[in-house]
Amino acid sequence: MPWYTILVLAVTAERVAELVVARRNATWTLARAGVEHGRGHYPVMVVLHTGLLACCLAEPVLAHRPFLPALGWPMMALVIAAQSLRWWCIVTLGPYWNTRVIVVPGARLVGAGPYRFLRHPNYVAVVVEIAALPLVHSAWLTATAFTTANALLLAVRIRCENTALASAAPA
Repeated sequence: MPWYTILVLAVTAERVAELVVARRNATWTLARAGVEHGRGHYPVMVVLHTGLLACCLAEPVLAHRPFLPALGWPMMALVIAAQSLRWWCIVTLGPYWNTRVIVVPGARLVGAGPYRFLRHPNYVAVVVEIAALPLVHSAWLTATAFTTANALLLAVRIRCENTALASAAPA
């Protein structure tokens, strides 16, 4: 369990790094007349992701979940792949990337990096991580509950983001 705790703490540190990048990028986009959309669902997203990290640590201890190598190692590979995809998205979008939905009117959609293949590749990373991180240490209740909650949140989030991007795109 100690190495799994280190993994979850590393993911937590990565999330803090994302928030630092997001804050810097928000300042940049808002200075260019950026408009924020979907403020109402953002606190729900923060609670969901914070709760995920806490439950990843709690369930293996409280429910005596073992580390199962046949499950844990492939899930670890998926967590690493999800982190790689997430940072590919962040680097590709540069100052336009954010944890909030902030768009600059008239800015062109990015079509490079993973955005050549998918409209919302960052959400693929989020979905994979939410399912895989708990399963590294057999926390199947956490994986199931947070995957379901995230699906409901993403239905709102993606609709919000698509609407915001469509309204801001050049004609």
